[in-house]
Amino acid sequence: MLNPPRKPARLLLSTLGLALAVTPLAACGKTEPKKESTEETSKTADKVSKDGMPIVKEPITLSMMSPDAGQAKWETMPVIQEMEKRSNIKLTFQNAPLDSFETKKNLVFASGNLPDIFYAADLKPAEQVTYGSQGVLLPLEKYIDGGYAPNLKKILDANPQIRKNITTPDGHIYALPYIDLTAVWYMSPLWYNGKFLKALNVKEIPKTTDELYDYLKKVKTSDPNGNGKADEIPFTSTKLDDVRMFLFGFWGMYDEKIYADKDGKVHYSPQEEGYKGYLTFLNKLWKEDLLDHETFSQTPDQKKAKGKNNQIALFNDYFPYFTMGGDPSSEHPMMQPLKSEVAGTPVYGKHPGQSANGTFALSKTNPAPEASMRWVDYLYGYEGSTLFNQGPENTLWKYKDQATHTKEWLPVQGGKNREEIRGTLTPNYGILTPGVNDPEVNKGLKDNFDQFVDKETKEKLVPFAKVPFPNVFLKPEEQSQVTAMLSDLNTYVKQMEAKFVTGQEPLSNWDKYVAQVQKMGSDKLVKIYQDAFERWNQSK
Repeated sequence: MLNPPRKPARLLLSTLGLALAVTPLAACGKTEPKKESTEETSKTADKVSKDGMPIVKEPITLSMMSPDAGQAKWETMPVIQEMEKRSNIKLTFQNAPLDSFETKKNLVFASGNLPDIFYAADLKPAEQVTYGSQGVLLPLEKYIDGGYAPNLKKILDANPQIRKNITTPDGHIYALPYIDLTAVWYMSPLWYNGKFLKALNVKEIPKTTDELYDYLKKVKTSDPNGNGKADEIPFTSTKLDDVRMFLFGFWGMYDEKIYADKDGKVHYSPQEEGYKGYLTFLNKLWKEDLLDHETFSQTPDQKKAKGKNNQIALFNDYFPYFTMGGDPSSEHPMMQPLKSEVAGTPVYGKHPGQSANGTFALSKTNPAPEASMRWVDYLYGYEGSTLFNQGPENTLWKYKDQATHTKEWLPVQGGKNREEIRGTLTPNYGILTPGVNDPEVNKGLKDNFDQFVDKETKEKLVPFAKVPFPNVFLKPEEQSQVTAMLSDLNTYVKQMEAKFVTGQEPLSNWDKYVAQVQKMGSDKLVKIYQDAFERWNQSK
């Protein structure tokens, strides 16, 4: 699974990040650059060390823009202070709260008053193409291949598909991803309430959609929470957004919108026959009160309250105890993807192993791009990844055996939450940042629950997993068409999904629905992504 930005959970990932991106504001500001141009100042490259620390002998100061989870001022964080000591690079920060960061980022691009570095900036592929082609963002490949990013270059050389995924149609790399080659989860999975399984004496969890229906029916009629009330909710969701991706795989679809099948043919899920099967099944659950009738109105917190009240049998969350309460344990098993009437099922949409949206970029006003690239490259290696993800040694953890990278947790003082403390130590908290998920970083720190989740993932998801679609870039004219089409399609499809599931629209109108989707451009959408997929396949 992808190593997530930990609390607050905010996955900023999308296989179709480019297609879903809103067209960025044009970088139309005419303000004078605040520093001399990079072309003039890149002569300082001979002052940058290509290996080891410090990165520069004489201290330099660079500005950085990033979203902030609000745990502590970045300049006071021990990780930032330690990195300054190691690198000789001091940072000044232009932070904005998570909820307002996108707005501030757009204003910064529009004004031309740019920071030197964009960090964890969630740069959509469309933004990378737009601002890269305008010269607002610097091409990074010359620094990667020029010896200033040895850790990242090693990863890219070993995994050429990642380089393809981050290279724009003009041949440049304008932003760097977060990389997790061990990632499996695309979205958080579904979990069974283990208390209900035990109460109903279920020895083996469902493996087909028919078996799931029978189990949910049993939940509805058997009072598994034992309170003498018919208050059990067999299956719950919030607007289906939390379960759609997982359920699609039961009917052979790898993604909520665009995916390529095993033969390389591109599909738009909401017009596939498998999608009709998905709607038909959920409509059946709805009619028999097996799907929560508050699905389209409740908040995530309201859903969790039902879990803590031991009312729900099947639900989505990152971890089951987030919904059910209690301590992390193996009590609540992960749902296994189910076989349906569709041939070749189940399938599971696997995470592509990197973020689609850029986590690190350099602006044209950056006076020291080589030093900046060395700074971020440290995060793609073991030492930097450990520092930025776990904080300095002897605060939350210590080495048990430094030679083998084996660590152990230290007691948390004052009864505080370890994660909340970590958020005061490092900026890598609640946001998706540049770097790599190196298993060595967590060596010795995984507890029994972590191992349980890894085992469930390996046994239940990996056998059916396939990356739905590579992180492709569209050409500017393609992007304009896709943005316009998806704006209308997304709204229409989601409205009709709710109507079909709840019975407001009879499934006998399926052909009429498909005709409308095609009229709105779905076939043209598929053609654009088929062309982009073939370009990606042919690229080096």
